[in-house]
Amino acid sequence: MKPIAGFPPRMEFTPIPNFFFSTLLPQIEDMAELKVTLHILGTLYHKKGSPRFVTLRELLASKSLMSGFDESAEADKALRAALDMAAQRGTFLHVTLDRDGAAEDIYLLNTEANRQVTAKIQSGELPLPGLKVTGTPYVKLAELPDIFTLYEQNIGLLTPMVAEELRDAAKQYPESWIREAIKEAVNLNKRNWRYIAAILERWSAEGKSDGAYQRDSTKKEDPDKYVKGKYGHMVQR
Repeated sequence: MKPIAGFPPRMEFTPIPNFFFSTLLPQIEDMAELKVTLHILGTLYHKKGSPRFVTLRELLASKSLMSGFDESAEADKALRAALDMAAQRGTFLHVTLDRDGAAEDIYLLNTEANRQVTAKIQSGELPLPGLKVTGTPYVKLAELPDIFTLYEQNIGLLTPMVAEELRDAAKQYPESWIREAIKEAVNLNKRNWRYIAAILERWSAEGKSDGAYQRDSTKKEDPDKYVKGKYGHMVQR
């Protein structure tokens, strides 16, 4: 192995989602899959327009990527195997298209928005220039995190006291309400359990049809609406 001379004084940086480090990296054991995943994440970041995707043809033509595989006729097979692993893991959405009678494989980051895009591509609602759908996309729908994980990921440390509050809330309200209340708190930058509890109390008392997700989108949201009135004592500013 030839060591590098070090990083240059001026460099460009490519953002990597925190989700990669917290969830994907601990799971990936195959080096080829890791290389492909990082390469595609970097490539997609620098793409322009929408939807953003990378083709198998682009990957095969990338010297920086392909030099990381054994220099042999099996390199393309190794790449395809790594892409299959990444797609099966749910990291990317794989769609097989047709370009002038030849198969063209494209890969999109597996996000909610891209799952909707993939469905539109598959139905023909969203045509891509020069490409036609020939197969069914492989889509692994990620399981929704439970409310405890959702709280930790979006609000903060899950203390024993908060965990007990969540368990009690799960007995009183539908899980979908708790998820939406957490989302509402995050959107309004009110990241604490008391605010979430106040949202749930208000929906329970006044009816969820009058809650946050039925609001007039033309009106500016008041982040303190849950600290006013009957349930204000429950909310910590």
